[in-house]
Amino acid sequence: MDASEKIINTTNLLLEISSLLMVSGANTNRTNLSIDRFASVLNFKASSMISHKTIIMTLEDENTNLSCTRLQNLPPYAINFAIISEISKASWNAISDNWTLEQIANEIERIKHLNRYPRIVILIAVSLAGAGFCNIFKGDYLNMLVAFVSTFMGLFIFQETHKIKYNLYLRIFFGAFVASSVASLGIIYHVGEQPQSALATAILFLVPGVALINSFTDLLENNMLNGIVRFTNGLMTVLAMAIGLFLAMYLFQLK
Repeated sequence: MDASEKIINTTNLLLEISSLLMVSGANTNRTNLSIDRFASVLNFKASSMISHKTIIMTLEDENTNLSCTRLQNLPPYAINFAIISEISKASWNAISDNWTLEQIANEIERIKHLNRYPRIVILIAVSLAGAGFCNIFKGDYLNMLVAFVSTFMGLFIFQETHKIKYNLYLRIFFGAFVASSVASLGIIYHVGEQPQSALATAILFLVPGVALINSFTDLLENNMLNGIVRFTNGLMTVLAMAIGLFLAMYLFQLK
């Protein structure tokens, strides 16, 4: 492999790593640090401009002064902390063991195909979390059951609309509306001692915690563009949740 082919292949690989990190929920600074580690092992210097939808990367060969610039659009975001952790560990292992380009590429390919939890496990685990929040808000076991079913149905609809590629905010709206509607039935039929606690906690699975946390870390680290965009996305998510909740309460005439 000649120098020009190597720098092109390296740039493409580092772009793929950057994309994986961003769509999995990494903040901008962590993405840049991981890329710098991989680049240093291969004797390259990486410079990146990372936005919420696009990454522009320039790689410079420290030995030959060759440079390569590539652009990549980011796919839809799918939070996966396992991928972030594995890539971070791989970047440190690459430095300590002086990995080659092929070794890095093979490790990234392995990380891309890590097994995810089965869908039913995710649905049950998230629903149990919703029931737990209901208990924190003084709900009894019947209220927790309503919160469990509401969260389960809301998340199921959210996942189904994701499959058919609905707009993100429409997916959030439908998930919040369905979860709120099911929880509203608990209030209408007076299920449990505190049925309103199930309604208050049924949509908490949609809270954009990752987006809001990353927005503040990006702002604190002077990545202003990504910080503002992520904060705006978080606000839009909260707005979609609120509209879904409001519509369900309006239809069921709840106050």
